[in-house]
Amino acid sequence: MKPETLDDLWQALAAVSAGPRHAERVMRLWSQALPQTHGKRPLEAFLPATLRAALPAFEARLSAIAQLRLAHPGADGGERLLVDLADGQTVESVLLPRDGLCISSQVGCAVGCRFCMTGRDGLLRQLTDAEMVAQVALGRQRRPVRKVVFMGMGEPAHNLDAVQSAIELLGTHGNIAHKQLVFSTVGDPRVFERLPRGRVRPALALSLHSTFAARRRELLPRAPQMTPAELVEAADAYARETDYPVQYQWTLLDGVNDGDDEIEGLVALLAGRRGVLNLIPFNAVQGSGYRRPPHERCVAITRELNHRHIYTRLRQSAAQDVDGGCGQLRARAPDTPQTVIFERNRPPAPVSAG
Repeated sequence: MKPETLDDLWQALAAVSAGPRHAERVMRLWSQALPQTHGKRPLEAFLPATLRAALPAFEARLSAIAQLRLAHPGADGGERLLVDLADGQTVESVLLPRDGLCISSQVGCAVGCRFCMTGRDGLLRQLTDAEMVAQVALGRQRRPVRKVVFMGMGEPAHNLDAVQSAIELLGTHGNIAHKQLVFSTVGDPRVFERLPRGRVRPALALSLHSTFAARRRELLPRAPQMTPAELVEAADAYARETDYPVQYQWTLLDGVNDGDDEIEGLVALLAGRRGVLNLIPFNAVQGSGYRRPPHERCVAITRELNHRHIYTRLRQSAAQDVDGGCGQLRARAPDTPQTVIFERNRPPAPVSAG
């Protein structure tokens, strides 16, 4: 079964005589998880008869795009969701405390970050824009969602057309403020070229993880070969253009990227930049060979960087007690065998600075 796209849905609405405003209403209510009967006036007052007759079948079509199979609530208020797609593939998304939702953009991932479970089996396929919006609709059926982060399974830069299309719908009809849509990436020149030209320009999260080019290449073996300095420069230019601070993401790995050398590198790279550094202690990934640093070390790094005027937050991933934390997402218990598009090597032992 070919996965639905937003373009498929717009065309299907046009085929049943939905004008632009009628179609926008249907898509707005779907993305906000509201019933198509929502509103004070009866449907007969403003929808054409052909569209009204087609609505039940169209709603069934929307619900078939993605369906919730399992929900795993965490002690902190987060919740890991296992989502079935129409072709039998599965993805995971995470409801976050304080009305956030982390969604997936791919089944698997080709970047192969050494400390991440998602890419362990490689890239299986891209998600469509409709499948991303459907994750938001599913999340909103469970609780309010006012922020959507593209930080789940996959590298959004590798599915840029579909991700930008989903962002546009969520930012125009989905009632999500543009700065509350967060595009997370390991860095790709196309991102910095195209995001500023979009109708909806999201906030940017950049996965940095090291200030040493060689070390970063070992940790993120299939990321585009931009140096940390080039990445920060490009991200900072986007921040100046949008007036949204960049979220620099840094997974803390014991004995790998938690040393004084990285502190000095971060001060040199981020001084005067418009952004915040999020330090995320490593979440357990079976077979990775990594550990999170002691809590005292994580706190000391955070304090040192703030003391040196690098705005830094020590973040704990939501739902990590139910394997919903950063780096822990994967497609679990699929109903049918999955075909790997891109096989990655197993991670080696932790690396040293290059």
